[in-house]
Amino acid sequence: MNQHSLKKSQEFSQLKILLPILIPIILFSLLPLGRGIYLGFTDYTLGSSIKFNGIENYFQLFKDHYFWKSFRVGIVWTIAVSLGQLILGMGLALLLNSRIKFFSIYSVLIIIPWAMPPIIRGIVWRQIYDPDSGILNSVLMQMNIIVNPINWLSSFEHVIPAVIVAGIWGGVPQTTIFLLAGLKNISTGVYDAAKMDGAGIWTEFTRITVPLLKPTLAAVLSLNFLWNFNSFGLVWVLTQGGPGGLTRLPMLAAYEEAFRYGYVGYAAAIGNVMIIILSVVLYFYLRIQFKEQVKT
Repeated sequence: MNQHSLKKSQEFSQLKILLPILIPIILFSLLPLGRGIYLGFTDYTLGSSIKFNGIENYFQLFKDHYFWKSFRVGIVWTIAVSLGQLILGMGLALLLNSRIKFFSIYSVLIIIPWAMPPIIRGIVWRQIYDPDSGILNSVLMQMNIIVNPINWLSSFEHVIPAVIVAGIWGGVPQTTIFLLAGLKNISTGVYDAAKMDGAGIWTEFTRITVPLLKPTLAAVLSLNFLWNFNSFGLVWVLTQGGPGGLTRLPMLAAYEEAFRYGYVGYAAAIGNVMIIILSVVLYFYLRIQFKEQVKT
């Protein structure tokens, strides 16, 4: 058997090994994705036949004021929640990595919000924010911070911070776990050497922890960004996109177009635009990360 035939045989053997993995990916990922992309170029509505209409949906989307308003809301929500999750997750990871007592108990308590489905988290926070019986208003009034109860989820002034806090709370656990795993991979000898040179806590954090944790931080931030931008279940339970569409996230807009109004083709077009935008952002992000790795 010549070298070319041997190479072909090896490639065929590798394909047979990968086939059980590739088939589910094709059936349950690529085919639905392709179907969704195709529907974005049709005028399909629930209960009607599918008719190809080219890029008409995208012309309509370009002029859709309500969609671009929801897109701006989505960007604010995504950036604020992702950064909040990263900051709080880093603080908790550093705390858990400092050999505190009852480590296992704290770890379980931190994971609880992660274990809750978004719908349950939304119900919990609706009770916290309730203007009449919510614990938040009760505590703030007892501390004389506010005089009258605040309707957190119906007020134009307070609803955005309210849903952002709820979003951060739900995503901190997984961020903490990922960052804690990264901290565990940093050798304690590096910190011991820094202490011998007179480095303080802040110097250790900025000169050792952050640089060595940079790949993990980048991965966590990018995953959180993608997840938060595509999620809407929590916000749907809290506000249903109100008041006045102020918390209508892009994916919530797509959901409403498809299942409230029946415009499946238009909703699919929204999804296609979101895929393109997220792909471009992720491309430039990964490109920057690759250049930094090459430099180091």
